[in-house]
Amino acid sequence: MHHVRVVRESDKWGKTDENDYLMDFVTKILERSGLGQETYVPEGLHCLPVEQTMAGSRKETEEVIIGAVDNLFHNTGISPSDIGILVVNSSTFNPTPSLSIIIVNKYKLRKNIKSLNLVGMGCSAGVIAVDVAKSLLQVHRNTYALVVSTENITQNLYVGNNTSMLVTNCLFRVGGAAVLLSNLSKDRKPAKYQLVHTVRVHSGADDRSYGCATQEEDEDGVVGVTLSKDLPTVAARTLKINISTLGPLVLPTSEKLLFFVTFLRKKFLNPKIKHYMPDFKLAFEHFCIHAGGRALIDELEKNLHLSVTC
Repeated sequence: MHHVRVVRESDKWGKTDENDYLMDFVTKILERSGLGQETYVPEGLHCLPVEQTMAGSRKETEEVIIGAVDNLFHNTGISPSDIGILVVNSSTFNPTPSLSIIIVNKYKLRKNIKSLNLVGMGCSAGVIAVDVAKSLLQVHRNTYALVVSTENITQNLYVGNNTSMLVTNCLFRVGGAAVLLSNLSKDRKPAKYQLVHTVRVHSGADDRSYGCATQEEDEDGVVGVTLSKDLPTVAARTLKINISTLGPLVLPTSEKLLFFVTFLRKKFLNPKIKHYMPDFKLAFEHFCIHAGGRALIDELEKNLHLSVTC
């Protein structure tokens, strides 16, 4: 099982009451994480002691992103020379040369390509990368944008004893994705989807939001990522702001009217009236929810009034 391999790789953990508690803690998180037996940890983490080297980190990330991009070119029939925009994101692994340059070099992309490498932006970076690509496509006509998203496990496995940092070991595994965006008229029909709206809410000015996920050293000097207990609350609050921005763009007129009437009643008649939460199931056929932990999924389910059958 995954938790046996990940937890016992720390040579600090022996047979003590404290370490039994840590084992139980990680096991409980893993059981609630939704990870199946077909998820992977990198090769270096199967060793004792673990090998968290730069070479191992590069190998993991290159295998993931090159595999994803190879599949994309094979499935679309697009030539690498057709790519005019490249956006790559990886939050905590930022080598030199950058991941975007690795892709440029591997596929010999053209010299005038517009390439960006997004780092340190957390779990939202994938959506931000799509938004950046969309903005660039509005400026540079008749071209393709390649967006690649991944995260590195080799360098970021936490081997200390801080429970707030151990949580990330139970949430992430090896993986990545590549998506192709186009503004060419000939691609309108064969495209799987049309990108209609992208909405971003930046709550970094708020101190609680700012401190939700922090890469730092623990009391023993071991580097990891701390997830604060404010994370679900902050995510729910940010979601409400995001929804208030997205709602007018996508909701049917009936839902907009109900929301507006409730707003007026609350403002002028009875302040205790609850805000009306529009039924977004009338606007969307599918919801693709970020799997950043059970608590976040539960908050999204509650705020959007979703169920497992939606």
